[in-house]
Amino acid sequence: MTRSTIQTTQAPQAIGTYSQAVRVGDTVYLSGQIALEPATMQMVQETIESEIHQVFQNLRAVCEAAGGSLNDVAKLNVYLTDLANFAAVNSIMAEYFDMPYPARAAVGVASLPRAARVEADGVMVIGAHEADVMP
Repeated sequence: MTRSTIQTTQAPQAIGTYSQAVRVGDTVYLSGQIALEPATMQMVQETIESEIHQVFQNLRAVCEAAGGSLNDVAKLNVYLTDLANFAAVNSIMAEYFDMPYPARAAVGVASLPRAARVEADGVMVIGAHEADVMP
């Protein structure tokens, strides 16, 4: 299978030794996104809600650059420095994803890069449809 990297200016540039995403066949591995605003590379941190929105906007941009959408995400991982923000993640996530939602893990962590309070990464499968899944 062919391996390619995904790069878009619509999401923050990598701040380390990683790619925004890597596609192998129809599977796209999405690197973690924090609330960096792509044009300025500054953190969006006015509120936890604004931070969560920016994270999902960044993920969406990478998904679209890879030829898919957030609805192609099969597995999502969310990292929170305060699990009290879990309800806000759930509420805002419903604005970006349609049912059926992806499989997901929410993990409490001690800290994240750039003093972020939330980060998300995932695995997307291009062209997979709900009908492909056996009941």
